[in-house]
Formats: sequence, structure tokens, C-alpha cells
Amino acid sequence: MSILEQFRLDGKVALVTGAGSGLGRGIALALAEAGADVAVAGRGSGLEETAELIRSVGRRAQVCKVDLSTTTQIPALLDEVQAALGSLDILVNNAGTIRRASALDVTEADWDDVVNLNQRSLFFLSQAAARRMAPRGKGKIINIASMLSFQGGVGVPAYAASKHAVAGITKALANELAGAGVNVNAIAPGYMATELTSALQENAERNRQILERIPAGRWGIPADLAGAIVYLAAPASDYVHGHVLAVDGGWLCR
Repeated sequence: MSILEQFRLDGKVALVTGAGSGLGRGIALALAEAGADVAVAGRGSGLEETAELIRSVGRRAQVCKVDLSTTTQIPALLDEVQAALGSLDILVNNAGTIRRASALDVTEADWDDVVNLNQRSLFFLSQAAARRMAPRGKGKIINIASMLSFQGGVGVPAYAASKHAVAGITKALANELAGAGVNVNAIAPGYMATELTSALQENAERNRQILERIPAGRWGIPADLAGAIVYLAAPASDYVHGHVLAVDGGWLCR
């Protein structure tokens, strides 16, 4: 297999959560452009628009309406993907949420909302997918971590805790699943210009502070994750296990 062929995803089926907009939409389209059929999952709007983009590059798409704030719908989600697209080779755990409040003001409800989606459902969806992948001896699970998998942040303690957990879950699962041929890795995006960060972008002072800290001198965009996603989903990364890949414009090295 040539090196370029090792980055192809022809014949593969991917599931991307939180794919209605932003990073999730960019991830889903990148996988489709590399040859995969893609199921897009979430509870918000925009899923059908993402599916149409996937179909526009000649790949099959399945829209899966699901609420991942709990784990109860996970079995039905995987059954739907299997029935519609025939397999599950790649899982991208992108769905996530954030609540902004000082550590002294965080409520239990906000903490639970963040941890249940970002951490608990991510683990149990990964577990359910791995139970299907491991018997076949192959599969790729890619988690979306964060700069706050390495740092504490300010005003987002639940998010920081959950994203630290994503890095830990990635490594723990890699230890157990590598021998079964399942790769588990993560991508840690830097500051990305999406709806999730709109408040920061619109705050002139915070926007300036952020840009001054990024060696690349700009916010990232969803397309900046495309190469990393395709690499971790493709045969080119078959010997990569438990890695958290920062795509951050140099933020962590500053």
C-alpha cells in the first residue's frame, strides 16, 4: 500500500457525534472526502445540512437524532448506524458542552450536565463501539479533547475536569484495546472559531489576549482538524495508540 493509499478511508463507516455544526461538521466532511460513509449524530439542528455536504462528495450519510446527555440511547444509536451503513469502523466522540462560571459559583446541575456528556457518555459510547470493533480485530476511536486536557483554565472547572478525563479515558482504553487491533487516540484542538467560542471572540480584550498567546497568530477553524482526523482514522496511524494530538497553532509550546 502506497503512503497516500494509507490515508484513504474507502469502504469505511464512521460515526461522528455533535456533527450538526462547527468542529463536528468539519470532521464529518473530512472523513467523507477521504472516502468514508458517515453517520452524523446529535440532538441539535444542522445534522441534515452536514449530511447533504457528505452526500455532495459522493458518500453515504445517515442522520441519527440522539440525546447523549444520558447513555440510554447508545445501543439504539449503534444499531441504527449498523443497519443504515452496514458497519462501524470509526467513532469520533466530538459531542460536548461547556458551562462558564467561577469555581465558587458552579452548580451541581451545571457540573452534571458537562460531565455527563463530555465524560460519561463518551466512555460508554466508546465501550459499546469497542465491543463491536474488537471481535473484528480493527477499529478507530478518536476522542476530542482540549487544551484544558492539559491546563486548568479560568471559569470552566467542570469542562476542564471533563477534558482531563477525556485524555485519561483515551489512554486507559488504548492500553486495553491496542492488542485487539482497536486504536484509541484523541485530538486536542486549540482555540477554534466556532459557536462554542463566540463569546470569547466577541470580547475584544479576551480575543486580543488569546491571539497574543497563539504563535500562529490566528484562531483555528474546523478545516484545521481535517488532516489530524483523517490520519488517526486511517491505516497510516495503525501503530499509534493512546496519543493526544494537539492542533493548537502552537498554544501549548508558548
